[in-house]
Amino acid sequence: MIQYFSVKDAKLVSADSPDQASIIRLIAPDVSEISQISQLAQAPDDFLAAACDRDERPRIEKDEGVSLIVLRVPYEEIGSDIPVITVAFGVVLTSSHIVLVCSVDLPVLEAIGKSRLLIPPAENRLQFLCAMFMNIARLYLSHLQRIRTEADAVEREIHLSMRNEMLIRMLNLEKCLVYFTTSLRGHESLWGRLRRIWGPELSEDEQDLIEDVQIEFKQAHDLAEIHSNILTGMMDAFASVISNNLNVVMKLLTSITIILMLPTLTASIYGMNVPLPFQDSPHAFLITMAISFIMSMLGVVLFLKKKFF
Repeated sequence: MIQYFSVKDAKLVSADSPDQASIIRLIAPDVSEISQISQLAQAPDDFLAAACDRDERPRIEKDEGVSLIVLRVPYEEIGSDIPVITVAFGVVLTSSHIVLVCSVDLPVLEAIGKSRLLIPPAENRLQFLCAMFMNIARLYLSHLQRIRTEADAVEREIHLSMRNEMLIRMLNLEKCLVYFTTSLRGHESLWGRLRRIWGPELSEDEQDLIEDVQIEFKQAHDLAEIHSNILTGMMDAFASVISNNLNVVMKLLTSITIILMLPTLTASIYGMNVPLPFQDSPHAFLITMAISFIMSMLGVVLFLKKKFF
């Protein structure tokens, strides 16, 4: 799918025709759409195709005045057990257009449109890119807050009832944070290369913009690592609790089995076809039951002293 946009009065609006568009958005383009935009924007086909690979790593590449910037952006995949993953999002800068390419429909431009901040014109490439990157960093922070909230809810449910479903949800959240930390770590090298590419042309304000974006991504990376470490510790703690609970249950069942074995042993002995004490007494049954009861009580007292119950 191809969409055309332009910036008017510091707002992102749809362009009436390709000729009036300064921003082109490609969502899961096919070969014909890639060829069409390649001719329109004078962008290499391999740049557009590389940005369509959802597993592409963050990087910057420049060839004959055309730049490709690939970032990883959070994406909520419908039907997946993992709440949020990350996919590649490519920005191709040509002399006439900014081409945004992704294999899925990411809410990057929507986030810019909903932002209360004024959107820089597309002609001011670096400011527009920094505004877009800042919104991507805020997407990370927003999803991290949701993950933290869900992790707290799952933790409370696990305290009440430790079911397998709760542990699986916790594991899926941990997988999600692995995606985040890996993707955010890959962005760290981008900002230095961005400064080297545009270094001679950067004003002091533009350098501050890049630094602000870098700080925002660093904050998201730190939060993702903190939440990941917390979840890992929680999973280890819950695994220990489950193992300890299993040991307690097995110890209790073993103690009950031993106590119940004592009356069974007494009854088995007095069921033999050999001469036994009290066999001619009219109170033989009561005596046998009393012996069984006393032996069981002694076992209970012994186990209580040993704290087996």
